[in-house]
Amino acid sequence: MKTALTNAHVFTGEEWVDAATVIINGVAIEAVGTSIKIPDDVDCVRNLNGARLVPGFIDVQVNGGGGVMFNQDTSLTGLQSIAQAHRRYGTTGMLPTLITDDRPIMESAISALQQAVDGNEPGILGIHLEGPYLNQIRKGVHQEDKIRPMETDALHLLTGLKGAKTLVTLAPEKNTSGIIRQLVECGVLVAAGHTAGIYDDYQAAFSEGLSCFTHLFNAMTPMDSREPGAVGAALDHDDSWCGLIVDGYHVHPATLRNAIKAKKRGKMMLVTDAMATVGSDQDFFELYGQKIYSREGRCTTAEGVLAGAHLDMATAVRNTVEMLDLSHDEALRMASLYPAEFLGLGNELGRIEKGYRASMVLLDDADLVLDTWVDGRDTEMDGLKV
Repeated sequence: MKTALTNAHVFTGEEWVDAATVIINGVAIEAVGTSIKIPDDVDCVRNLNGARLVPGFIDVQVNGGGGVMFNQDTSLTGLQSIAQAHRRYGTTGMLPTLITDDRPIMESAISALQQAVDGNEPGILGIHLEGPYLNQIRKGVHQEDKIRPMETDALHLLTGLKGAKTLVTLAPEKNTSGIIRQLVECGVLVAAGHTAGIYDDYQAAFSEGLSCFTHLFNAMTPMDSREPGAVGAALDHDDSWCGLIVDGYHVHPATLRNAIKAKKRGKMMLVTDAMATVGSDQDFFELYGQKIYSREGRCTTAEGVLAGAHLDMATAVRNTVEMLDLSHDEALRMASLYPAEFLGLGNELGRIEKGYRASMVLLDDADLVLDTWVDGRDTEMDGLKV
């Protein structure tokens, strides 16, 4: 199917183009510009009336949505519900995230992801396994008795997903020397998170291919004057990426502003750490048999321990502009281009350019989502227009 979107205010990923036309041919963008003649074989022409068309948001940390927690429902239908919920908020690509759990749950989650990948499920780019190979000292809401050393056959499990991305969050100081290198050589992306290591631990991990820090500042050693810790190592290293939860609860805006100034440009990406309540009317969900409550945009246990976030990517973009005083353009790149580059997909996602996948978001002047396209498919077809 070939579609022409006309009269769009397009953000290409680098610049804005006013009164632009975008031609979508199948899953890809065929042309973008202001003086494009609409081809005779176009099936549909849609006037966007000057609304803002931007690259689709990519979220590498999505624990749940639409009333579903991935840990609670490791099925294809569960994944579909999560992805559908987040598309309402502009997420056109995601890594469903399984936090620390038992081996059978991990196997089931990877199996469900394989089904999604084999079935070309829209917006599913891979899986994020956040744990269980973490440091109990920095466990956060992860269940302590499920955190464990890496099994001797774990490499087979962690490299089992084919045709999509796998991101593994682990604590470098708790894992055997050489394991990060083995994972990276097999195509797995490795992040440090829920970690209590020292600066030197991360230098060793970088040498093996560590490329990311999961939710920077949260559940990791802070930067101190004599020991830089995980945060200092992350900000000091030019080539690694950092995920930021910009919800006003996980990290103080001033701390985030300083971190962004310290880090090489292009290496900070927005993540939601979203829980089941996103895209749902419910205000609580269960995790490890305990209730997690969502109140005023904050997810916590009954004791007040932060447990993920009630955050979507469109809100994260708005928060980045309003709380962190960053430009709108940079906030959009942090939600699309930079995570695409982290995943090694920067040549096909994160921009509205000829040859790129037609994964895009239509925004109004307040950055509220009007519509999304995933690989050329308008979500109106799924009854998702908001």
